[in-house]
Amino acid sequence: MDGKNRSDIKPGIEVAIVLKEDQRTGKLTEGIVQNILTNSQFHPYGIKVRLTNGQVGRVQEIR
Repeated sequence: MDGKNRSDIKPGIEVAIVLKEDQRTGKLTEGIVQNILTNSQFHPYGIKVRLTNGQVGRVQEIR
């Protein structure tokens, strides 16, 4: 699944995000969702989340 729908994402699941500095290259970073930062139910570039290690980015894949 892609990470464009907020309802698909819950704290504690494993995801792959793209960090702001990696948006040009598309490099993905894996981690566990700590909390969801996007309030809207859908975002075309992916729902923004904070991982348990503190990194913030948009969800590209749900693992």
